[in-house]
Amino acid sequence: MKSITFIPIISEKSVQKVSNNKYTFRIPEFSNKINIKNEIEKKYKINATRVNVISKKGKIKNYKGKKSGKTSDWKLAIVTVKKGQKIPGFEIAEDKK
Repeated sequence: MKSITFIPIISEKSVQKVSNNKYTFRIPEFSNKINIKNEIEKKYKINATRVNVISKKGKIKNYKGKKSGKTSDWKLAIVTVKKGQKIPGFEIAEDKK
């Protein structure tokens, strides 16, 4: 079995989901929900209650009006964790006035 690398996605939309205990990761195309859940629980020492996976198609890139290639396909995983648990790296520091 291949090792799964998780790349956290830090965007406005994904940071808003953190308040609902949902964390967003970019994952390889070969991974599935069961492997994602097991690897997340092992790496971050949390209990994942739900995993949703979205497949993203690669885009066709043009260079000087000609088609020159395509970016690779990838998957997006939204992992829901138990209430009260957190994954480090997703917190945004609030400005204090």
